[in-house]
Amino acid sequence: MLFPEARRAVEAAAADTPVWAEGHDIDEVRAQAREAAAAEPREDVAEVLDVDADGVPARLYRPEGAAPGVVVHVHGGGFVFNDVDVHDPGARRLANRTGMSVLSVDYRRPPEHRFPAAPDDVSAASGWAQRELGGPVSAHGDSAGANLALVAALRHPGRFAALVLIYPFLDPTAGFDSYDTAADGFDRREAQWYWQQYAARPDDLTHPDLAPLRSDRLGTLPPTLVVTSEHDPLRDEGEELARRLAESGVEVTATRYLGQIHGFWRHHAAFPASESLLRQAAGFLREHC
Repeated sequence: MLFPEARRAVEAAAADTPVWAEGHDIDEVRAQAREAAAAEPREDVAEVLDVDADGVPARLYRPEGAAPGVVVHVHGGGFVFNDVDVHDPGARRLANRTGMSVLSVDYRRPPEHRFPAAPDDVSAASGWAQRELGGPVSAHGDSAGANLALVAALRHPGRFAALVLIYPFLDPTAGFDSYDTAADGFDRREAQWYWQQYAARPDDLTHPDLAPLRSDRLGTLPPTLVVTSEHDPLRDEGEELARRLAESGVEVTATRYLGQIHGFWRHHAAFPASESLLRQAAGFLREHC
């Protein structure tokens, strides 16, 4: 059953033009997201710097008395939407809850920059963080950002001390049952549109750097927290990832948030569970870093 706040969000989103429909404007939706984020309250963080992470724009957040290490945050948005400005309120909260520095990566997005631009940028920025910022490096991502964080860890075994993957977007085939049984506010057509924007050619859709469930290196991952939402078409692919990690001998924790929908983590004012998830993620990162 949808919790009341999730039900309200689904009802409000029903009036939006679907991404796959005629009349949808990518630039307009991007601008609206930045405008909405700019209107959100922001927690104070001791230091916020825009940096060049080996050619990749990024924003570094350092809380007062920051513990050693850095969390590389990779934003969601179907690979196409959102940026460091949209995720600024969430990155500030993440820095304050973990007590660690957070590097939010402004990776290149499709359709202007298709695969593998985004994973290349996350690889470069996380390598810069490892070299320049010192201490243990971990990664945190939501949705498409969780895909990119996971791919970075698979590309670079040993780079990350921990991973937090929030409702990861993993399966270009949209082949799991939750696309039929849990698609509240987000459906198979929308998912397929995102993959079509992201892939540069059809063969990319089977590449493990785009579809990491196909990777043969899942057993190389560090301790990983996988979070899913009950009413989310991505639920089953995230939970399948957790099962495969456990079978591969990875230390994995998997949590399903009941009553919640895709995207709830970022919207803390509307979803009380957002703060609970943030604190769970922060505790996991502190435990392993």
